[in-house]
Amino acid sequence: MSQQVTIAGGGVIGLCCAWYLQKKGLQVTVIDRGDITTGTSFGNAGYVSPSHIHPLASPGIVAKGLRWMLSSTSPFYIKPRLNLDLIRWCLAFWRNANHITMHRNIPPLFRFLMLSRELTSDMKMELGDHFRMEEKGIFMMYKNATTEKKEYDLAKEANELGLETIICNAQQVQDMETEVETRVRGGVLYPIDAHLHPGDFMRTLKAQLEQNGVKFQLNTNITGFEKRGDKVTAVITDKGRFSCDELVLSPGSWLPMLTKQLGIQLLMQAGKGYSMTFPNVERNLQYPAILVDHRTAMTPMGADLRMGGTMEISGLGSPTLLKRAQAIYNAAKLYYPSLPVEFPATEKIWHGYRPLTPDGLPYIGRHSRYSNLVIACGHAMLGLSLAAGTGKAVEEILTHATPSMDYNAFNVERK
Repeated sequence: MSQQVTIAGGGVIGLCCAWYLQKKGLQVTVIDRGDITTGTSFGNAGYVSPSHIHPLASPGIVAKGLRWMLSSTSPFYIKPRLNLDLIRWCLAFWRNANHITMHRNIPPLFRFLMLSRELTSDMKMELGDHFRMEEKGIFMMYKNATTEKKEYDLAKEANELGLETIICNAQQVQDMETEVETRVRGGVLYPIDAHLHPGDFMRTLKAQLEQNGVKFQLNTNITGFEKRGDKVTAVITDKGRFSCDELVLSPGSWLPMLTKQLGIQLLMQAGKGYSMTFPNVERNLQYPAILVDHRTAMTPMGADLRMGGTMEISGLGSPTLLKRAQAIYNAAKLYYPSLPVEFPATEKIWHGYRPLTPDGLPYIGRHSRYSNLVIACGHAMLGLSLAAGTGKAVEEILTHATPSMDYNAFNVERK
């Protein structure tokens, strides 16, 4: 095929789209506002997690969020401000945070997570294991009885979907964490889950794409689009014009800025997360874990350790709040008091923006406004978990192939 596909956005979603499209012989150009060495795809927890079957918009999250809004160090924080897009998003999020919507969304999300998990392992085999991927599971750890009950219920729900779970008491968790002291009530291990170093994954994927002929136009800002009839014929940037037979939008939290230029309004907010990476930890964790009571993620990456978390909806470009990073570190020390790491210098604290849709499902598919426009965005905390599956879905859409599953739940024009 000689079709020219232009991908706007070089995060993990954009690169996975490029991976599957170039394998089908399409000519691919990736445009990114940065140099693909930073961004949300680099500093996240590195989870590939089919166990994360509940979308962000779920029952109880609104009430909890209202309580957490009183504290800027809480796991979920919305900075109060008069912003029409934020108000629209909050209202839609509130409407979707109910049992009926959640249980309607769980089956397609689970199928998509499982598809992507399998494809990620395939990519590891094809690319070579250059990104520290370990397929040993992820723990959900808790410190109190109330959380334990909720995690037992989630484990039962996962079992009903066919997922294996291993429920451990405090001593069993300690027996598995041989290098550090743990202070927990217990934990649930999901063996299907995996983890990797997202930065290494991005670098490995980009290098292979370049070797395979994919073109990269980096440090380039998109300023507009050239349109003719029902087609987008070119992407206009500060570095020139790039024609396209097909356009894929995967710019993460910057999606609304681009769709508005196309006359399309999509609800999305940027959820800022923070992380800290500690190199060459002398006594490191054996298993990645989510510290459920404090919504903190812990990921051993070879000899390194990353801890991260929080969901801060405060707008793109908002200032770094050191106390949120401090809250992550404090939580880690509550669960692992002997962990030999110290709170890092300010310049070592990373933050990135997760693209949040109001129902917790990504936008994937064509938009009726333009016959050659595909949107692949809005994956929230599941970007890495769903990246391979999204790349495959976009390839199937553009090549008119039989879809690997029904993607209708992710319709970009759903109400």
